[in-house]
Amino acid sequence: VQLQASGGGLVQAGGSLRLSCAASGRPFDNYYMGWFRQAPGKEREFVSTISWIGGTTYYADSVKGRFTISRDNAKNTVYLQMNSLKSEDTAVYYCAARRGGLRIHPPEYDSWGQGTLVTVSS
Repeated sequence: VQLQASGGGLVQAGGSLRLSCAASGRPFDNYYMGWFRQAPGKEREFVSTISWIGGTTYYADSVKGRFTISRDNAKNTVYLQMNSLKSEDTAVYYCAARRGGLRIHPPEYDSWGQGTLVTVSS
């Protein structure tokens, strides 16, 4: 599985960004796709996840109500719409994939994209 994340950038607090994660390599029928982030000096943390089939979603409390994860099966792409951004959302965002059920810990994901930097200025 190959993952390519894009869409990061610099945005003012209160603004919005949409991240994309293009997936390739195999059918994803039994996969969950996740977004994680890592701020400088901090551990990588879970943001959101979605099932490829059915669209079951789950969010970290810190982003619930502000971020929305979605997928376009025809394009093999997962999105993370980020609204009402805060300075504490500043991080490198990674997309990841795992075969099987819903999980939120990084070691439980098998494949990772290269990361895209999101910087929120206050």
